[in-house]
Amino acid sequence: MEYTTGGTSWGKALRRAVVALLPRRSGNRRSGWSAAVPLIALAAGLLFTTSATTANGTSLREDRRPELAQLMKDRRDQVLASEKQAAALRAEVEKETESLAGSDAPVAAQRDRAAAARQAAGFTALAGPGLVVELNDAPNLGDGSQADASNDDLVVHQGDVQAVVNALWAGGAEGMSIMNVRVLATSAVRCVGNTLLLHGRVYSPPFKITAIGDPAALQRALAASEGVRLFRDAVEHFQLGYQETVESSVTVPAFEGSTGLRNAQVPG
Repeated sequence: MEYTTGGTSWGKALRRAVVALLPRRSGNRRSGWSAAVPLIALAAGLLFTTSATTANGTSLREDRRPELAQLMKDRRDQVLASEKQAAALRAEVEKETESLAGSDAPVAAQRDRAAAARQAAGFTALAGPGLVVELNDAPNLGDGSQADASNDDLVVHQGDVQAVVNALWAGGAEGMSIMNVRVLATSAVRCVGNTLLLHGRVYSPPFKITAIGDPAALQRALAASEGVRLFRDAVEHFQLGYQETVESSVTVPAFEGSTGLRNAQVPG
């Protein structure tokens, strides 16, 4: 039973009920049971009052997931707004830099140097032959059809995505994107539950990883990766999703998010 409201009238009614249960005064000594009845009623009243106060007008079993979903949506909206503001500021800086470059030779030289490194850094879109890898949770997640498997066995984990990404880099990938978001040297792949967190945005499976490079070399690197091999073993045993698709032409977009570094260190 759930108690969703409380009030002084309810407390008064409870006290009257307790008083009604009290035995009348008489010359006879009260029995043990009659003496225990008021204590039981009082304990029950305290329990009901605590439940009503805790509920505070709502169901104690109310599902809080809609509140969490709204919080995640609000955070995503904040990230998008911040990215738009950052893009506008970068455009303003570029405009001011262009005006200075026309009259300042050192500024112009540094600008040319930065422009030459933009492609390697991931700030220009790339197109060419490559490979698309898709990872997905098992289709029977949560239905209990696999008695020998836990939920952890049936979902894609952070280490699985990282294993594919690292193998593709090792295979000579020239550029890469995850869920159509450009991957940089500073990109961090993290999973929260069975969702992927990348550059402040949350993505649900299936996770699509696109790499530009020699498809044959990329596939060899995936086959040689122990982490990828372990995931493919799980694919066979738990029916997770794994697919490699060779593409004659794929595109990875330019990175459009923030490029600020929290810390850096000069290599020795």
